[in-house]
Order: sequence, then C-alpha cells, then structure tokens
Amino acid sequence: MSSKSIYRLQRYGTLFILRAVVMGETEDSRVLRLLVDTGSSFTVLSATILREIGCQADLSTRKISIMAAGGMIQAPTLQVPSFHCLGQQVENFRAIALDLPFNPLVNGLLGVDFLDRCGAVIDIKKSEIRVQPE
Repeated sequence: MSSKSIYRLQRYGTLFILRAVVMGETEDSRVLRLLVDTGSSFTVLSATILREIGCQADLSTRKISIMAAGGMIQAPTLQVPSFHCLGQQVENFRAIALDLPFNPLVNGLLGVDFLDRCGAVIDIKKSEIRVQPE
C-alpha cells in the first residue's frame, strides 16, 4: 500500500491557491501563488516573473491558442528550467507564459497538465490536494 502526500490549499471563497517555485536560466528563483484550475488544460505562469528569472517568453517561437476572457489569443509556451510544486520537481517543464489580468492573489494557474502528472486528488471540503509521492 502506497502512501500519499497531502498539501493544504489556501481557500478564498471558491478559489484554491497553493505555492510553487520556479527557477530560471540564471538559477534565480521565485515563489509563485498559483490558482488550482481544473478548467485549464495547461499551467500558466506570469510572463513578467519568467522574464525576471531569465526565461524569455517573448523569444518563444512556439505559441498555443487559448480561450481567454476576451476570446481566443495566441500565448507563448516555453520550457521552464525547474518547476517545483506539490512535492514534485520537474526539469524543463512546459508552461504558458502569460500575465493574467490584475489579481493580487495569484500570478499563475496550476493546470490539469501538472495535476494529472502527479496524480492529484482534490478534496474541496478539506481544502487539500493528495498526490502520489515520486
């Protein structure tokens, strides 16, 4: 029988937020506050923060069409040298680089791409996520 790791979420009404760490090309890192978003297929990280740590989203030649509040947009994707969240550290993690509309609580979205990768189970009543350890 395998054990699962449990991570508490910060709850703001119906929103659930957690912390993650991203490390860039310069090995500079930032702590992020990400909204857990099961409606987002991909993880979205602040383009501004990615630039600050040496990831040049504006130089990315790979773009993806996503549905945003204002309609379809093209957003750059890039590989982040190191992404750490829910006890998982992923090297060269592909994420969308996009500054979300002003929201003082978060600077990105944790999407289904990452949640599925770590076998996350969200318990809304307990405000927690359970994952299988690596």
